[in-house]
Amino acid sequence: MDKILVVGTNTRPVACSAKKMGNTVYSVDYFCTSDLVRCSDYLRCILSQLPYETCGNYAEKYDPDLLHEYAYEVVDDVDHILCSSGALPEKFPESKIIGNKKIGHVEDKYNLYKSLKNRFNVPETFLISSHQEASQIVENNPDKKYLIKPIIGAGGKDIRRFEETTENSDFSRFILQEVIEGKSISASVLSTKDEAETILTNKQLIGNGKLGQPDEFAYCGNIVPHTEDNRIKKLAEDVIMELDLVGSNGVDMIDTGDEVYIIEANPRFQGTLECAEEVLGINMFDAHFKASNGTIIDIPEPNGFAVKMVVFAKRRSIAGDLNFKGVYDIPEKNVIIEKDEPAATVVRSGRTLEEAMYNGKLGVKKVYENLAPYPGKILARNIGI
Repeated sequence: MDKILVVGTNTRPVACSAKKMGNTVYSVDYFCTSDLVRCSDYLRCILSQLPYETCGNYAEKYDPDLLHEYAYEVVDDVDHILCSSGALPEKFPESKIIGNKKIGHVEDKYNLYKSLKNRFNVPETFLISSHQEASQIVENNPDKKYLIKPIIGAGGKDIRRFEETTENSDFSRFILQEVIEGKSISASVLSTKDEAETILTNKQLIGNGKLGQPDEFAYCGNIVPHTEDNRIKKLAEDVIMELDLVGSNGVDMIDTGDEVYIIEANPRFQGTLECAEEVLGINMFDAHFKASNGTIIDIPEPNGFAVKMVVFAKRRSIAGDLNFKGVYDIPEKNVIIEKDEPAATVVRSGRTLEEAMYNGKLGVKKVYENLAPYPGKILARNIGI
């Protein structure tokens, strides 16, 4: 049994996977959901979920420096460190990191573009400093559409169409990227220094209004498996090897039907973790740990389909009892969840895609039935614990 520190915005999937393998789990997290509490032997959070008090807005409350500060309080007490989204492995002792020890070349989307553009199909991408500069590029390419995207970021947050910006928009840490029309897909890949194997492909759920996701380009779930197309699997493996990534990593792509474009690479566990465990019958922490140390486990064929649906509050709500089958990232009972903030995650499976989708939609319906409208002002008191 090892002592594992998991650091990130939402560590619940990784922490619970590590716990299933019998490890002692230290979690440093933003959301502090009730199911993370059950998976953690030690827990330190940015957000306190208190009855009849608001969880506030993530964009205002999240502080990456505080996340790393909390983690450093227990670094000397643990054997290994796992960084999920929101945590940087470069901040910690390299000898304790499981997986990629340096991710700056992948996290920086302009550096990623430069690394891949000579070998792979990638959207045309420009590093920009002003609205005027971006406007000139757009005017010179009238047949193309463009997005404004943060240089560093995850989950599709803060991405917007160029035409939605104004001359007063802050472009200091953004890129201008060509829009590629097609299906948003992703691949989950296990890799060592010498080989890579795609274990699943998935269709991404992006900007789904039925799930309350307010942002057009933001992630809100996935459906696995998506395709057995070996071309896509091989492409993802080639990208991971080109970037020298190890462990469990992801590659986001757009399939136009004729071509496949690489959009981003995720140098960490992906949102498909629970779905992969569900349909493959494997433990993703175990798979990541072994791949990081040079061995790719045997990957079985999928035994069905699984869906993950991140549910967002469509109005200011109070959480009821959401502790039922297939629901994760469970808020504490009677906390206030603000409009457009994540409320819970539904993960369901089925023998067929139709059955999995039906079960997923039933789960989403049940979540919304347990989110009651909450009028009136509540004073935020989100303090570290």
